[in-house]
Amino acid sequence: MIPRTLRIALAACLAAWGLQALAQDFPNRPITLVMPYAPGGPGDTITRVFAGALQKTLGQQVLVENPAGASGSIGTARVARARPDGYTLLMIHVSHATNLVMFKSLPYHPVDDFEAIGSATSGPMLIATRANFPAKDLNEFIAYLRANQSKVSLAHAGVGSASHLCGLMMMNTLNVKLNEIPYKGTGPALNDLMGGQVDVLCDQTSGIVPSVKSGRIKAYAAAGRTRLPQLPDMPAISEAGVQGFDINISFGLYAPKGTPKPVLDQLSAALQKAVTDPEVRQRLEGMGVSAVPVERARPDALRAHLKSEIDVLGGLLVRAGVKPE
Repeated sequence: MIPRTLRIALAACLAAWGLQALAQDFPNRPITLVMPYAPGGPGDTITRVFAGALQKTLGQQVLVENPAGASGSIGTARVARARPDGYTLLMIHVSHATNLVMFKSLPYHPVDDFEAIGSATSGPMLIATRANFPAKDLNEFIAYLRANQSKVSLAHAGVGSASHLCGLMMMNTLNVKLNEIPYKGTGPALNDLMGGQVDVLCDQTSGIVPSVKSGRIKAYAAAGRTRLPQLPDMPAISEAGVQGFDINISFGLYAPKGTPKPVLDQLSAALQKAVTDPEVRQRLEGMGVSAVPVERARPDALRAHLKSEIDVLGGLLVRAGVKPE
C-alpha cells in the first residue's frame, strides 16, 4: 500500500503536470473575466474594453461576469477558488488592497492567492464642488477649506471607496477635517453635489468630468502631479505647492495562484498589446481614464503597485479609524 504522504505528493505532481500540459495549447476555449462590481459602472465598461482586446489577441471569447457584492470580495473569492488554468481571471481596482482593512476575515489573501498579470488602466482623481462654491480658484479653495472646515461637507461613495480614499488623503494633506457624508455609490453622491446639498467630492475623472464640462459642478484640481488631458486648463494640486496628494485608481488583471507561467506570460503579452492598441486607448480616454504605459502591464509592476496600495491606502483607512466588518 502506498503511504498517504506519498499519495498526496503524487497527486500534486500529477495535477501540476496536467496544468502544464493544458498550458501548451492555451487557450482552446472561452475565458471568463470576472469584474466583481455591478454591471454598467465605469469598472464594468473598462473591463469590457479589455475583454474585447484580449479576445482579439488570444483568439477565444472573453466573457465578462459580474458577481458583485461585499466591496468586490464575493467575485474575488470566486476567482481565488477557480482552477489555476488561465480560464478564470479577475479585473479589480483598489478594493483588492483595501479589503484587507475593510473586513475582519477575507476568504482569500490578495497577494498570496493570486498571480499578477499586469495593470491595465490608471484613472486620476478630481476635486470637485457644487457649482456655487465660493472659491474662485485652487488657492482660494484650499484657504476656504482651512478657514471653514467645520462647515464644509465632503461626500463620498461609502467607506473604502475611491472617493472616500481620495477625501481622506485630501484632508490629511491639507490638515483639515471636513464633515464626511457617506453615500451608497458615486451616483447618489454626485447627484447631491449637483443639487447643492453637499459641498465637495473627490472622485475618479471617469464619473465626473462630463458634469464639470456641462457646468453642473465646479472642479479645482487634479489630485496628483500632472494636469488632466480632458481639462488641460485646470491645475494639478501640486501646482499650489501641495505635496503628497497623489492618488490614481488603477485596474489590474489577476489569475488564481498556481496558474502556469507559460499561461501567465501569454496573458501578460496580450495585456501589453491591449494597452498599446490605439482603439483601446481612444475608448478609455473618452471615459476619462488612460491605458497604463506598457511597462506597467507586467506582473512585477502590478505586484509592486498592489504592495504600495496595501501600505499607503490601507494605512489611510487604519489611521482614519475604520472598523473592519
